[in-house]
Amino acid sequence: MNDFPLTVKRSIELLGLVLIGALLVIGNDIIMPVIMAFFISIVILPVYRFLIKRRCPEALSIVIPILLLVIILAGIIWFFSSQVSILVADFPQIKNNVNLHLQALSNWVSSVSHYSTKEQVDFINKYTNELVSFIGKRASGAALSLGGLFVFVGLLPIYIYLMLYYKDIILRFIFMWFAPDHHPKVKEAIYESEAIIKSYLVGLLIQVTYMTVLLGGILMLLGIKHALLIGVIFAFLNLIPYVGALIGNIVGVLLTLTSSTELWPVITVLCVIAGVQFLDNNILMPRIVGSKVKINALFAIIGVIIGGNIAGVSGMFLSMPIIAVLKVIFDRTEMFKQWGVLLGDERPQRSPMEFPTFRKKKVL
Repeated sequence: MNDFPLTVKRSIELLGLVLIGALLVIGNDIIMPVIMAFFISIVILPVYRFLIKRRCPEALSIVIPILLLVIILAGIIWFFSSQVSILVADFPQIKNNVNLHLQALSNWVSSVSHYSTKEQVDFINKYTNELVSFIGKRASGAALSLGGLFVFVGLLPIYIYLMLYYKDIILRFIFMWFAPDHHPKVKEAIYESEAIIKSYLVGLLIQVTYMTVLLGGILMLLGIKHALLIGVIFAFLNLIPYVGALIGNIVGVLLTLTSSTELWPVITVLCVIAGVQFLDNNILMPRIVGSKVKINALFAIIGVIIGGNIAGVSGMFLSMPIIAVLKVIFDRTEMFKQWGVLLGDERPQRSPMEFPTFRKKKVL
């Protein structure tokens, strides 16, 4: 392929991107659990190695970290469900608060426009059927997604076990894909990818913990109702880069509005979220994750959107580690080095347009 013209090489690269994208769209139900299991198996790999060094049987060394992971996930689900049950218990009060907010909104609309309360009610009733139909379609889609989620979660432990059990075969396949003189670079890329994935995913787990405790604890001290629920929802939504924080703010405001008839709790929640997020983005998370690969914000957002369109929430969550691994691979190959530059956030000191070879020469 080195003998091909540059235009042919670039055409093959773009065609490969299109084929990979089509493959992900068509087979995302199969591919995404495999990718998720791959990342999780790398995270629990240190526990597996620790048990192997202690002469623990290989099968047991794989099963024990998987069981620990299941226990952690069960604890998270129990905590979340307990907070939701508290919210459900307050449903009558929430209903009254929502009616008061809607009445206040209706009065405000009447004061700034010519629409009366009766006209607003008629407008709402006119589109009620369309709204119910839309919700019904979404609910049926959610039921299908829930079934797919059970399959997804059920396959994960099996995939994780088999990947750890057959890891040497997978590594051998990777090394056989490249020429022997490239093996040192391949080994370096594997080690760096493993370090990045572990630091990123373990850092996210730590982030969820301290964001829940910090945000929920501060809101609880300030007397905000459902403080822990707001904290845990925002912590998990914050795992989705850029987009999740915005959705988390909206959910926090809505939960506060439904639990209070005053405006000051909403302002308090927004201020506390902004302060905690600033602390997280600039001080805590960079020290915890310490990633060696930095992705620029433009392609991070594009990756999140593409991942969400391909595989939903799991695709949005996995977009950043996938892009980070791709950048590690691109940086170590001459053929795809330009893609590594495109994904990175290292801005050149001078614009390429300022180089003498790109400047238009004056006519003498």
